[in-house]
Amino acid sequence: MTEARTVTIGTASAKPGEIVRGTIAVTELAGGSKVEIPLVIVNGVNPGPVFWVNGAIHGDEPEGPMACAIALREVDPKQLSGTLVMVPVINVMAFENANRGNPLDTFSFDMNRIYPGRPDGYLSERIAWAHSEWMSKIADFEISIHSGGAHSFLAKAIFVDETPASVELAKAMGEGWGCIMSNFLPKGSPMAQMKAIGKTGITVELGGRSATSPERFAEVSRELANSIVNILRHYKMYPGQATYPKDATKGQQEALLAPASGIFVATPGVDFLKPMKKGDSIAKIVNIFGDELAELKAPADGMIFGLRALPNVNTGDWCCFFNKVEGKRD
Repeated sequence: MTEARTVTIGTASAKPGEIVRGTIAVTELAGGSKVEIPLVIVNGVNPGPVFWVNGAIHGDEPEGPMACAIALREVDPKQLSGTLVMVPVINVMAFENANRGNPLDTFSFDMNRIYPGRPDGYLSERIAWAHSEWMSKIADFEISIHSGGAHSFLAKAIFVDETPASVELAKAMGEGWGCIMSNFLPKGSPMAQMKAIGKTGITVELGGRSATSPERFAEVSRELANSIVNILRHYKMYPGQATYPKDATKGQQEALLAPASGIFVATPGVDFLKPMKKGDSIAKIVNIFGDELAELKAPADGMIFGLRALPNVNTGDWCCFFNKVEGKRD
């Protein structure tokens, strides 16, 4: 029988049964501070695959780091088969500024559009490259945790590349994660990089500005940590029974834009992940006196999974994300 092995990533090297923290070195800044990516390896006592979790590739999305922190407290390497690698914060400089991207790097500001970067590129590209070199070599499958960040709230939603392995991983997120859509970023993200090298990754969304009250933030982080453990259980890496969504759908994302400037007022009864019919009213745009200026309607049968955090909009502003459902998944 194959034995568990030591896993090394950057400065971290974990023997079977160990939890070890470390970093992936990138460079130094002009003032001498180091740019490095923190990570933790939870290495099981038994052999198995490597499950890699990414958080905060966008620095205004703290849900991933918090979920990793919860999972780290709860996953026992002595009960684990294989390895759990967690990178709570990929984009450290953006996270330190609570900003979507690194404010010092305007040319490659959004790391989730330029991944896996370049070894000789702009700073964010170099950070992405350093991360990708290790993930591509070590990980068997990965999830990247996102949220609505500072601009919106996103309910439980997943993007897949439509390979059977990717859809399987999406369903392994557990109960309530049935809003599964085709990847809207064919390149530029960790999951796209995994697909390019013949491996599996997905992008998951939950949380954002409208869920940052202490109680709600704790709830969202708990849900994401539960999914990390549920994935371990699905792949027989950890004891316990996995759960699965009962209503998984296949769909495509569409961003609905404001047809007029004013205040976005949702239609009564509209809610996240609630099935809608094409033409159903989503919201009205009213001016500051309450006069109706325009109406947003469902572009297809489907559901809302994302909504802007602030109701005031200008013409062409993003209002909500809509999942145009094409059918049910087996």
